[in-house]
Amino acid sequence: MLSTCLVSPWLLAKPITVQVKDAGGEAVKDAVVWFESKQLPLSANTLQQAYKMGQKDRAFTPHILVVPKGAEVSFPNYDSILHHVYSFSSAQPFEFKLYRDSPQSLNFGNTGVVELGCNIHDWMLGYILVVDSTYFALTNGQGEATIELPDTPIDSLTMQVWHEGFANLDKPESKTFKMLPTSNALIYQLDQSLFKPKEDFSDEFDDYE
Repeated sequence: MLSTCLVSPWLLAKPITVQVKDAGGEAVKDAVVWFESKQLPLSANTLQQAYKMGQKDRAFTPHILVVPKGAEVSFPNYDSILHHVYSFSSAQPFEFKLYRDSPQSLNFGNTGVVELGCNIHDWMLGYILVVDSTYFALTNGQGEATIELPDTPIDSLTMQVWHEGFANLDKPESKTFKMLPTSNALIYQLDQSLFKPKEDFSDEFDDYE
């Protein structure tokens, strides 16, 4: 979905709220929205933020974590049981074997979707989305994500949208703006239908002390 109107560079100087809707017009929660442009300066605060993907009550928390490329992510275990975190995703394959009290950490230097699992608790599922941007947010229950963009000249801006219900998790949807949106409230309707998230198949006896 691309706009085609070309104009001279314009200034970004306001927060933009994007509401994501599904193919049926319903608000979509937990969609990831981010903006990319070669002219957007990176936010040092966002790059240096302490990112955490914890394990609590035998689940990944948060379920979806968005980080900029190059971010350091720690994996604290808040449970009293052991976890064994791993990913086979091409963007960042890794494995943290059985651990509980010593937090593990990892630098995420490649963009893409990193799907997480636990080798002990098979139902545990989480995602780390690594993006080439420091301007991103998850949508709330009303399908809205608000992103503060810097005051900088720009002549092209691409909005990317991702959801765990996409058929191909490695392909976000996108829209490129060649002119400044006339409103700071945008509506984006997904081109594809969403698959339902996987269900929780937890087993109270499937614990390692």
